[in-house]
Amino acid sequence: MDDHSEPSTVRVFVALAPPDDAKDELARFLRPVYAQCPQLRWNRIEDWHITLAFLGEVPVEVVPSLRSALGDWTASRHAVRLGLHGAGHFDQRLLWSGIGGDLEGLHLLAEGVRERVESCGVGFRDRPLSPHLTLARSRRDDPSSVPKAAEGLAGFVGRPWVAERLHLVGSNFGRGPGPIRYRDIEAWRFGAGVRGDRGGAW
Repeated sequence: MDDHSEPSTVRVFVALAPPDDAKDELARFLRPVYAQCPQLRWNRIEDWHITLAFLGEVPVEVVPSLRSALGDWTASRHAVRLGLHGAGHFDQRLLWSGIGGDLEGLHLLAEGVRERVESCGVGFRDRPLSPHLTLARSRRDDPSSVPKAAEGLAGFVGRPWVAERLHLVGSNFGRGPGPIRYRDIEAWRFGAGVRGDRGGAW
């Protein structure tokens, strides 16, 4: 009997990711905040992302159709120019960095992604997009660290950058114990240049 059978579902989301130099810039600014708030559960830098659509648990057999639909669509879309700045929190539990730049383009991307997901027959909770980059979570008995960290990050203004790829991401492959880990299932480069450059239209 095989006790190591593959799971029948996978937890997935669709996202953008800052380039490494933008993440490094924020990480340098975060160093004193890390030291001041060591009890927070900090996300790994390589896992930083901006979620466009969270699909939750989907059957593994749906993944190929998602790959096809999203890959074809991304090839005809413009990349967007964004930036990281400031900070905030949700319910004193989740620390985030804010997103600036082409927010109209970002919302249009999210709408398109969600339409492609629905075309694959995947139902999900269609929450309004609230662009942010999740940085850390607090422990249940610690109501003060996240607001303190947000205050320390309030003055951060990162350089602009281009989100060049769309990522289909799976979380906790293998479902083992420990913190959440993310891995690209696939990523596609936007094929129509950067939105707004040289008067380009969406």
